[in-house]
Amino acid sequence: MRDGQALITGYPGFIGRRLAERLIAEGAQVTAVVEPRMAAAARQAAGDAIEVLEGDIAKRRLGLGDADWERLTAEVTSVFHLAAIYDLSVPLELAQRVNVEGTGNVLGFCRACERLERLNYVSTAYVAGLRTGIVYEHELALGQGFKNHYESTKFQAELWVRQELDRVPITIYRPAIVVGDSSTGETQKFDGPYFMLRVAALCRRRGMPVPQFGRSGAPVNVVPVDFVLDALIAGSREPAAADETFHLVDPEPVTAAELMGLLGELYAGHAPRYRLPAPIVSSALRVPAVREAFGGAPREAIRYLNHPVRFDARRAAAVLGGAGLRVPRFEDYAETLVRFFREHEDDPAYLPGVNSGRAA
Repeated sequence: MRDGQALITGYPGFIGRRLAERLIAEGAQVTAVVEPRMAAAARQAAGDAIEVLEGDIAKRRLGLGDADWERLTAEVTSVFHLAAIYDLSVPLELAQRVNVEGTGNVLGFCRACERLERLNYVSTAYVAGLRTGIVYEHELALGQGFKNHYESTKFQAELWVRQELDRVPITIYRPAIVVGDSSTGETQKFDGPYFMLRVAALCRRRGMPVPQFGRSGAPVNVVPVDFVLDALIAGSREPAAADETFHLVDPEPVTAAELMGLLGELYAGHAPRYRLPAPIVSSALRVPAVREAFGGAPREAIRYLNHPVRFDARRAAAVLGGAGLRVPRFEDYAETLVRFFREHEDDPAYLPGVNSGRAA
């Protein structure tokens, strides 16, 4: 979308902030619906370039006043729904309210829009839950269970989104595990695979060898944030992307052993030298002191290092490949991620939980 009026949820989250900047650079007007506790930070990030409206996606009419609701439903041509609770240990009630009911309220806004060209909805590849083997982009509900409430509520939300395909023009994006920018290493917080770097940092300080967690042959699918952003921009512009679902994944993911080996070499100077069984690590992470020693990693995160699933991305390649969308190999940008981590590993602003919440 090179012009028009865009509404974004999830601002000033890492993807949302960068997305808004790109849209503005291309001539769009951008409005961000931001919950009150994030309004000050959002206005500071936005300056005069973005209209920041206090609201709440978990409330009817997004918590907007009547005047703003009427104006936006008359003017908005594109919606980017990124806001969600991404915490893997999120309680069910909170995840349900934000991820599911919040998405329902965004759909209600889209149905009310008079000029809407596209709802760009950010789901996750992990709506596949506990499925193993190959997962295809057209698939969703196949009786799968889930590892946590984040996955199950994002699954429920995507079901709701798909029910509106006949009434709302929608593109669904399913990113894998998102890490920092492949060119700069910039990220918003050190979670996900960064827990392994935090463990490597602890081991180096204590003169200990770096461990491998669990099943070393399982694929770990990570993608840089700039790839996800490029996909959102390309998909929102492409007419053929309407009513499509795209896996934003690495079609040739590294294994858990390769991931930890590369991060260990780059940060600590050596690959893992012993293996800790995943069930033992998961149980140990119930203890706060152990969890702190593991860089604050939630026990739910360990399961992503030991889950044998692969995501087919042929539709994304076919429809978005013409726009030059290509995911870089992890080996090509891992050093950049590690460099950024080294520069900021002692900054509390990057600790997990500090920037968590309804953002993306």
